[in-house]
Amino acid sequence: MDIATIIGLITGVALIIVAMLVEASFNVGELGKFWSASSMMIVLGGTMAATAVGFRLREILRVFSLIKFVVTKPKFFLPDIVKELINASEANKKGPNELEKYIESVKTHFIKDGLTFIVNGIKYDDLKQILIKREEFRFNREAHESDLMKTLGTFSPAFGMVGTLIGLVFMLFNMGGGDPSAMGPAMAVALVTTFYGVLVANLVFIPFSEKLELRNKENRDAHQLMIEGILLIWQKRHPLDVKDLLTAHITPDERKQFQDDDE
Repeated sequence: MDIATIIGLITGVALIIVAMLVEASFNVGELGKFWSASSMMIVLGGTMAATAVGFRLREILRVFSLIKFVVTKPKFFLPDIVKELINASEANKKGPNELEKYIESVKTHFIKDGLTFIVNGIKYDDLKQILIKREEFRFNREAHESDLMKTLGTFSPAFGMVGTLIGLVFMLFNMGGGDPSAMGPAMAVALVTTFYGVLVANLVFIPFSEKLELRNKENRDAHQLMIEGILLIWQKRHPLDVKDLLTAHITPDERKQFQDDDE
């Protein structure tokens, strides 16, 4: 699990609840006033409906899997990728048969596919083009998913304002000869709807969008590293050269483990 994301969500929710309790003199029963089914329907229902206009239905349903993607750890760890590629270059130095045997133990699918292409005798330019195209498609797909989450964060405060306007309409009607006692609840519903819209936008949708964008950039760096390593292996570069070139992509502290391996 991504500890930072979990801590951020829990801390944000906890601080808001504590602030509400302070204002309610720690009367827990008062928190029930912040629940409104109609407000939730306006904000979440309206947000999903508006997003469905601009995106495909299957992309809207994918929002739930994106949330899981946000709270999990990053998919790639650069030192592990470097290690796999160095081991692959050492196997390739011994011959195609050794490289083919090594492929069975490779855990990263992108590297595994690249090494399989090499064993099958693909041309350098074709290999480079395939790997780059795959990475471009992946990057664009994940960028689109980030845009989807950002769109949800844009629409939810707007529909919070829609709920506010609905509450104000009922309040004004009551001021013109209706039931004055209904003015307060109508205004309360209006403000609660705004509260929902702002809360889900700034605590969930927008932060999740930023995390997806960050993960996409991290994945791009990892795939660029993998592409460089696979192309070096195709060129039959010496494992020491592969190590020196690939460890340039990681931090000095992470580089130490590869220096220790040489001793």
